[in-house]
Order: sequence, then C-alpha cells, then structure tokens
Amino acid sequence: MKIYTRTGDTGETSLFGGTRVHKSDPRVAAYGDVDELNACLGVVLADRELDSDAREMLVHVQKDLFAIGAQLADPAEKIAARVAKAAVANADIDRLEKWIDRLEADLPPLRRFILPGGSTAGALLHLARTVCRRAERAIVALGPGKVDPAVLTYVNRLSDWLFVLARAVNHRTGQAETEW
Repeated sequence: MKIYTRTGDTGETSLFGGTRVHKSDPRVAAYGDVDELNACLGVVLADRELDSDAREMLVHVQKDLFAIGAQLADPAEKIAARVAKAAVANADIDRLEKWIDRLEADLPPLRRFILPGGSTAGALLHLARTVCRRAERAIVALGPGKVDPAVLTYVNRLSDWLFVLARAVNHRTGQAETEW
C-alpha cells in the first residue's frame, strides 16, 4: 500500500463510508485537532524521565484518541458497529475520573491558578491540555446530535486529566508550581 493516493490533491478527502468532503470541512478540522493532540502526547512520551505510571496512562489515552478520530470521521456510524475499538464509552470516562482522583490525592490542594511549565513533560502536558480544549471546541462546533455525547464528555474530562497529570508529573519530579 502506498502512502500517497493522490485523491486529496484537489483539497478533498474521504470520510468513512466514502463521502467526499473538502479538507476545510468542520468534521475534518475536528479529527485533525484530535490527531494533533495525539501527536502532542507522543512528544510527552518521548521524555525519558517520564515515569511508568504516566507513560501507561498516556498510551491508553492515545488509543482512545484514535477511536475518537475514527468516530469523528464516521458521521454515518458505519465503522463503530463493526470495530469495538473505534468507540469511547462511559467506562472510558469513568477511567479518566478515577485517574484524576488518584492523581489529585497525592497533590497539594490547588489554591490559585498556576502558570503552565515545570518539567519538560509537565510543560508539554499543559500544551496538550490547550490542544485538547481546541479539539473540544471543534467537536462542539459540529452541532447538537452530530457526535456521540460520550465523545464530547470524554474530551472534556480529558483536558481535566491532562491538567492534573501535568501537576502530578511536576510534583513527582520536584518541580514547583508557579502561582499566578
């Protein structure tokens, strides 16, 4: 299989199911933002000082983001019924919430806003959080009923988890938070 197909040379791409849309289509923008977020997490994972707990969670989330990208590229929901891994559900949201609660239990209470930064991985997680929020806005912009509600809830919770993980990574590496 060749990596180039030449089918996008005129500014169009295909969604699952074969529908052709312009590459500026809001749905393409939404799954592009999710893809960018996934790439940001890959950069975080490149930090050799990242602990195994954070690494394990991040890899799991990367797989979830592939599922979300697939769901966004499948407005007719043709693939989700055939491929279980191409969906996120309430159990995935619950997992994020449990991770948040576990990580927060080891952190000092948050009393003020903090500036993004800290260790390399911590700073990159703060960056990933902002990309996640952009992806969330792009998903919301698709309109009511256009996306599985679990996708929107997952992405909303994911940005919370990225914030808490950034704090946890910084705390674990002895990096002080800078309050605003």
